[in-house]
Amino acid sequence: MRLRILLISLLFAVSAWAGIVDDVRRSLAQNNFSGAEAALNSYRGQQGVTAEYLEAYSWLGRAALDHEEYPQAEAYANQTQTLALDQLKQRRLDAEPHLPIALGAALEVRSQALAARGQRTQAIAMLQSALHTYANTSIQARLQKNLNLLALQGKAAPALKGDEFLGSKPPTVVQLKGSPVLLFFWAHWCGDCKAEAPIITQLRSEFSGKGLQVIGPTRRYGYTAQIEHASASDELQYIDAVRHRFYSGLLDMPVPISAYNFDTYGASTTPTLVLLDRAGKVAWYHPGAVPYAELRGEIEKLVAR
Repeated sequence: MRLRILLISLLFAVSAWAGIVDDVRRSLAQNNFSGAEAALNSYRGQQGVTAEYLEAYSWLGRAALDHEEYPQAEAYANQTQTLALDQLKQRRLDAEPHLPIALGAALEVRSQALAARGQRTQAIAMLQSALHTYANTSIQARLQKNLNLLALQGKAAPALKGDEFLGSKPPTVVQLKGSPVLLFFWAHWCGDCKAEAPIITQLRSEFSGKGLQVIGPTRRYGYTAQIEHASASDELQYIDAVRHRFYSGLLDMPVPISAYNFDTYGASTTPTLVLLDRAGKVAWYHPGAVPYAELRGEIEKLVAR
């Protein structure tokens, strides 16, 4: 009987804290930092520092960054990173999903807070060091994204791998020189990508006379909506089915399929939109969806050069 009571108590404790990340995010959405910290302190007192705790804690830094409270954002991010490094003494980064999310967020917040305070050089150096340390892990693309935000504009566009593709054969970056180019990184599971597709279809039509080329890199993720662990061929068929259903206005768009392209361009956020000028240099880099008017304005500036 005692064992049964103990097991029930343990199960109740685990279930009570299963939503710590959601609890913290809800508090922060209401600008209730004290409530978020109280929930975290209570969790830590009973469960200790777990990977879930670190993911939840990382949201404090993200929220402070959104409020432009840069010193506080850095303090939260530094604490997240310190605790994450303690965890890494006993486990691999990608042994489960919460720890890489927490560490990736900490490095992201640190870099953006440094840049916002005029320390762009230090932010770039920090990200370059982190990329060296965490190459070939799940946070590589996220780190590259943040480095690209600070340093990619004005540089020659990285080459895309196009050995495997859907639609028309992808041209190389060299072959694209002389034309303005929009790179549209999308994922088969991404709702924002599907919502962006009609915008890109319309803009491609409007600017085709100015030579605008659109390329839509995507990648495999190892699953589909129906198959939890999909084979490469099954996922490719699924990507093509999604393309025909939700991207019907872009079926002739070259779609190179490669995780390398996503890592190189730091497309950890989908969609990620990148504009290349006629010289093959990055003119604009934007993780996340963009409304029609904003994207049209960026393309107008590009084709006018």
